Amino acid sequence: MAAARYSPDALRRFATELLRAAGLDAEPAAAVADTLVLGDLLGHDTHGLALLAPYVKEIEAGTMTRSGAPEVLSDRGAALAWDGRRLPGPWLVTSGLEALMPRARQYGSASLAIRRSHHIACLATYLLRATEAGFMMVLASSDPAVASVAPHGGTRAVFTPNPIAAGIPTSGTPILIDISASVTTNGMSNRLHRAGQQFDEPWMLDAQGNPSTDPGVLFTGPPGTIQPLGGLAAGHKGYGLALLIEALTGGLSGHGRGDAPEGWGATVFMTLYDPSAFGGMPDYLRQMDTLAQACRDNPPRPGFDAVRLPGDRALARRARAEAEGLELHPSIAPMLLEAATRHGLPMPAPLGE
Repeated sequence: MAAARYSPDALRRFATELLRAAGLDAEPAAAVADTLVLGDLLGHDTHGLALLAPYVKEIEAGTMTRSGAPEVLSDRGAALAWDGRRLPGPWLVTSGLEALMPRARQYGSASLAIRRSHHIACLATYLLRATEAGFMMVLASSDPAVASVAPHGGTRAVFTPNPIAAGIPTSGTPILIDISASVTTNGMSNRLHRAGQQFDEPWMLDAQGNPSTDPGVLFTGPPGTIQPLGGLAAGHKGYGLALLIEALTGGLSGHGRGDAPEGWGATVFMTLYDPSAFGGMPDYLRQMDTLAQACRDNPPRPGFDAVRLPGDRALARRARAEAEGLELHPSIAPMLLEAATRHGLPMPAPLGE
């Protein structure tokens, strides 16, 4: 039996209505809904609509701020800092993009650090907004209230997976890099643990520092950890990347692991670059197009049918889902149904029903 597929527009309307029913203001609700659905369209199904029901519970509990605006802590034109006041992360990052675009056009680049944001969902979704406007973007996030990744050589968690993303315009489809400083994420670890499944590779460490394929080591006492990017042999690279991301987020925002935790959230850093302010857009595109073509034309090694660029598969998935409907991961619909029932809303009907 074919899996159910849903209209992306119907899912956006549903997500917006559910967030509004939980008490979120209209503008942030629309921004969150759009970001979560786009995350699923791009194939990031642990950071798309899988987050909607948990976000609703955060709104209900008062741990996600329902209305208002961020507090401006510093504004030097090309450098901004906000206190996000635990407002919805997707709305804060979207608002940050809008604030940075004219500044990046004026100064060549502009940066924003946000402290005390709520969780920001899938980083790749914001890259598209930037590259479509002709900007290169770098975006990083950490959560000072959570620790699940140990420093290389250690056995106790210090970091979150600490994602970092970059959007690179080309003459064709953009390059969308969305990676983390760890070999896997908390979202995927939690999903596999709930399903009673294990990783194919020993991406975890138990509390004694022994490699493990079991995500359940995160839930033991004392807990195990996720390995840094590079694993046992080269985890010093992920460790260094995690430290860099902490400096960009917690360091530049002035709020992080040196402060008391406030609950699930994020500290965010983002920069927009206008290529026309540097070597010029034509030469920028010439360089990026040459690089992209060299990668795509590269003879694939055994087991690969082609060499792809980061974002190629995600954009192909989005195009198919927009044409044929979006297939949700089996774990998502039951969570959405439970939250919708609690607020007296119907779930969207699958296409064809």
